[in-house]
Amino acid sequence: MPDPAAPAPMYLNDLTIQPGERVLTRLVISRLPSGTVIDVPVHVLRATEPGPTLLLMGGMHGDEVNGIETIRRLVRRELLTPTRGSIIAIPILNIYGFLNFSREVPDGKDVNRSFPGFPRGSLAGRVAHRFMREIMPLIDYGIDFHTGGAARANYPQVRALLGVDAEVDAMAAAFAAPFTLHAALRAGSLREAAQGLGKRIIVYETGESLRLDEPGIEEAVAGTLRVMNHLGMAPAAPAPARPSIVCRRHTWLRARFAGLFRAHVENGQFLEKGQIYGSVADPYGQQAVRLESPLSGYVIGLNHMPVVNQGDALLHIAVPE
Repeated sequence: MPDPAAPAPMYLNDLTIQPGERVLTRLVISRLPSGTVIDVPVHVLRATEPGPTLLLMGGMHGDEVNGIETIRRLVRRELLTPTRGSIIAIPILNIYGFLNFSREVPDGKDVNRSFPGFPRGSLAGRVAHRFMREIMPLIDYGIDFHTGGAARANYPQVRALLGVDAEVDAMAAAFAAPFTLHAALRAGSLREAAQGLGKRIIVYETGESLRLDEPGIEEAVAGTLRVMNHLGMAPAAPAPARPSIVCRRHTWLRARFAGLFRAHVENGQFLEKGQIYGSVADPYGQQAVRLESPLSGYVIGLNHMPVVNQGDALLHIAVPE
C-alpha cells in the first residue's frame, strides 16, 4: 500500500514529477510572428519528504534583471535542494520583455496587472492565464523578485500586506531584507490573485532595470535561504546582517518643476524633515530650485534620470515604525 505520509506526484506541463526528482521543463506560451516558439523554462526540485511548495519567480517584467540573476545564481550554486517539500523556480516569466529589454509584452500591457488572465485575451492576459492554470495550483508560498523601473533604483526591500496574515508577516520577517514595507494589493497583480486562492506571496525589490545590483542580489540569495529555513525546507541559512526596518508608511516625493534633477542623498540614507535632498534646475542656467523633504524617513528609492517632468517620482521615502 502507498505510504500516506509520502509526498504525492506533481503534475506539470504533461509531466509526472515524483518526489526526489529534479526537472527542467518548458511551458510553451506562444510564437513570435516569425514562427519562433516562446517558452518559459521552469525548474522543479522535489525532496523525498513531504512539505510545502515554494515558488521563486523573476522576470515578470523583462527588463528587471536582478531577480533573473538571483534565481540563476541559486540554481547554479545548487542552493535549491529542499530537505522537504518542493521548489518551483522560474527565472524569467516574461520572455518577450527580456528579449526586447522591455517591462511589458509586445502589446504594451503589464503582465503584473493582467492576473488572473484569460486564454483568449491579450498577450499579457494569456501569459498570466497559463501561469494561473499550470503553476498557481501547485504552490503554497512564493517570492516574486522585482527591480525598480524607468531609471528608479530601489534599495533592497520586501513588500507584503502586513498585519493581515500571520504567515505572510512571518515570511517577510524571515527574509529579513534591510527594509520591510507594508504594501497594499494592486488590482490584477500576482499577489492579489494568489491571496484570493489562499497562497502567500511576498515581493522583493532591489536596484533598477537593466542594471545588476550585486549587494541586492546577494541579499536576495540570503533572504531566500532564510525563507526556505523558516518553512522547514533547508537546515540552515545565513543570519541577517542587521534587523529589518519595518515601515508601514512610505511615499514618493514628486517633481513640482521640470528640468534637470540632481540628488543630494543616497539610497538607504536617513533623511530629516526639512533636509535638502536635491535640486531641479532649468537647462539654460537661469534658475534652480532646492528640494526639501516634507517628512523624516529612509530613502528606499531614488530616480537616476537627470531630466524630469512635473509630477515625476524623484525619491521614495519610508517612515519607520
